[in-house]
Parts: sequence; C-alpha cells; structure tokens
Amino acid sequence: MHIVVCIKQVPDPSQARIDRDTGMVIREGVDKITNPFDLYALEESLRIKESEGGRVTALSMGPPAAAEVLRDAIAMGVDNGVLLSDREFAGADTLATSYTLAQAVRKLEGVALVICGKQAVDGDTAQVGPGL
Repeated sequence: MHIVVCIKQVPDPSQARIDRDTGMVIREGVDKITNPFDLYALEESLRIKESEGGRVTALSMGPPAAAEVLRDAIAMGVDNGVLLSDREFAGADTLATSYTLAQAVRKLEGVALVICGKQAVDGDTAQVGPGL
C-alpha cells in the first residue's frame, strides 16, 4: 500500500504576527515548523504503514525551505518526500493548492490512500484536504 501524507511548513504560531493592513500572516523573520495538524496525519500514516505494510510519501507545496519539514518527516519514518516548489505557486489559494497537490498525487505510483491534517494553522481555511 502506498500512502501519501500532505504536510505544510507554517510559521510557528507562538511567534505569529498579522499585518494589520492586509490581514495576512507575516512570515518573514518567524521560525517555521511542520503544521501541527499535519503531524497527526503523519503519525497516522506511519501507524498504518507499521500495521499493514507499504510505504509513505510526504508531499508538500511551498518554497525551497519547506524541504525541512520533509526531512523531519523522513526522520520520523516516512520513506520519501516530494516538494512542489515554483515561484508560480506563491500566493496560491486553496483551490490552486488542492489542484496542484492532486496532480502530484496522480503522478505517484500506486497511491491507495491520501491523508491530510484537519487544517493549516496559518490560513485556517480547512479547504485543501477536502479539495484534494
């Protein structure tokens, strides 16, 4: 069984600041972490792998620095990490993100299950998982 778990690098919520003019999260100068809800998805994918066999691929979309969350996932027991990174993805809304991730999943071989966290703590939209 091939499981894909989607994970996202987000600004550390303990350091979060909001731009009062735009209402957007200020990402510069803030430590980045794996989205906490995605850690639950990651843990569940590894439990399934342990009990049922197979392999787990962590999939993320973001800037090159997001490779750090994939390295952390591999250190936890994930078999492979895939980062979708392109300047064209910057500022993507939830529909574009869902579509891009879905296209990546289609290119991976033998995917039986895709697991996503409940939502990302930076946008809090909870739309990408269902959209995917």
